[in-house]
Amino acid sequence: MRTVKVERKTTETSISVELNLDGTGKFDVETGIGFLDHMLEQLSKHSLIDLKVRAQGDLHIDMHHTTEDCGIAIGQAVAKALGERRGITRYASCYLPMDETLVRVALDISGRPFLVWKAEFSRPKIGDMDTELFREWFQAFSQHAGITLHVEALYGENNHHIAESCFKGLARAIRQAIEVDQRQADVIPSTKGSLSG
Repeated sequence: MRTVKVERKTTETSISVELNLDGTGKFDVETGIGFLDHMLEQLSKHSLIDLKVRAQGDLHIDMHHTTEDCGIAIGQAVAKALGERRGITRYASCYLPMDETLVRVALDISGRPFLVWKAEFSRPKIGDMDTELFREWFQAFSQHAGITLHVEALYGENNHHIAESCFKGLARAIRQAIEVDQRQADVIPSTKGSLSG
């Protein structure tokens, strides 16, 4: 079982993440940010990654540190659970429709973190959450998970749908990419023999 626990403590946040890559999509998320909780629940449910998150942050200032640090901690947990990345499918992509919105997510669990983010929002907030923080979460996650990640909202009008499609698209793509390919179950999927960056 690819199961880990990661804790991150700074003067700004205290975050605990428990994660099982081979789960059933069970989630238990409390970040203090309602909309972020909803997005992380979608990530867990549609990736089949069991995810427990407890976060306390300086929300009296704003939601930036808590959002970013949750991305960091979840990314670290994914990287740790993947280990050498032996046997994984590695590449995956997903077109995720949600009503009028269509998002494309493509990723490579390469050990070389990079984010291409092409999602625009017409409102500054969804609920209490600043829409500019979605990019911050994806940036932190991809950086610390060691994933090359491309996210593009091809079209859409409803800001909630755009954000949710980005998280669900990531979930479906990562679900495919972390699957063990039985034809190379003990092989690191790289001609370099390493996916450590």
